[in-house]
Amino acid sequence: MGDPERGPAYPRRAVLALAGAAIAAPVSAAPRVVTVTMRDMAFGAVPTGLRVGDIVEWVNLDLFRHTATARNKAFDVDLVPRARARTVLRQPGVVAFYCRFHPGMTGVLEVAK
Repeated sequence: MGDPERGPAYPRRAVLALAGAAIAAPVSAAPRVVTVTMRDMAFGAVPTGLRVGDIVEWVNLDLFRHTATARNKAFDVDLVPRARARTVLRQPGVVAFYCRFHPGMTGVLEVAK
C-alpha cells in the first residue's frame, strides 16, 4: 500500500519514466487545408510544404467545367463552374495532375511524409 502521509507507494523511477515518456512523445501536426483554384483556363499556384494527410480544396472559379485528375490515379475531381471539392493527400511523392477536358491545364503536387 503506501504511507498515509506520503501517498500511494509508486516507485519513483516508474513515475519519472512515465513523465519522460509523455514529454518525448511526438506531436503530430494537424492536416492543413490548402486551396488550388481553376481560373482563366489554368490551375492557380500550388502551395508548397504539402504533407501526407493535408487536404487540397479544388475551387473552380471559371465558366467551364474542369477536373483535377492525378496522372497516377490518386484522385479525380470533377467540378462544374463555381463548385469546390476536397482531396486528402494519402501518399508522399510528386503527383502530376491535369484537367481531362483541357489537357493544357497541368500542375504538380509535391507531398512529403
